[in-house]
Amino acid sequence: MKYLRALAARIVGQAIRIFCRAITAVRADWRGIEPVPRQRVYYSNHTSNADMPMIWSVLPPALRREVRPVAAADYWLKNKVRAFVGPEVFNCVLIDRRPEVDDKPLDTIIKALDDGSSLIIFPEGNRNMGDDPLLPFKAGLYNMGLARPEVDLVPTWVANLNEIMPKGEIIPLPLICTVTFGEPVHVQEGESKDDFLARAADALVALRPEDDG
Repeated sequence: MKYLRALAARIVGQAIRIFCRAITAVRADWRGIEPVPRQRVYYSNHTSNADMPMIWSVLPPALRREVRPVAAADYWLKNKVRAFVGPEVFNCVLIDRRPEVDDKPLDTIIKALDDGSSLIIFPEGNRNMGDDPLLPFKAGLYNMGLARPEVDLVPTWVANLNEIMPKGEIIPLPLICTVTFGEPVHVQEGESKDDFLARAADALVALRPEDDG
């Protein structure tokens, strides 16, 4: 049974990659950084449910095998299909957001890093449905950078997905999507949380294409 689930996960993963490329012709743009095997946290803007699959699909196989998206457990465990795709296909680090749960999300994330995984995260916390390029970042990115300073924090801009896959839509529109990876940032010695988050956000927005949004 375990072998069959792993085989099914590989087949579904391949289908997702083909679908992403067929619908959006998604491509990666590496700026000042190379797609090499190195532990990283890819932090991205968030305008669509398709953001994470797009980032995941453009990573080279060696990087994709080591990366785990950080995602909400209540979303990915909502039904049987998601409960298979999230943990089995994407190998998500699932965060329980219920207030009555004692587990701290940062502890779960740090454990994944200590296990050797790279991560995909969305520091805004929620999808940005407004006109501003980004919502204010939550403290998690800073806390990760402080706890594990050796890990590269890589700004990752996903362009056009708010138009390709608007909130509430099921069928994506056939537009081109670009995922741009920028130079890593790290928390500097003595840098405050607010200063770092502002700098990390600036590094992310700097990757935004002029025609995006």
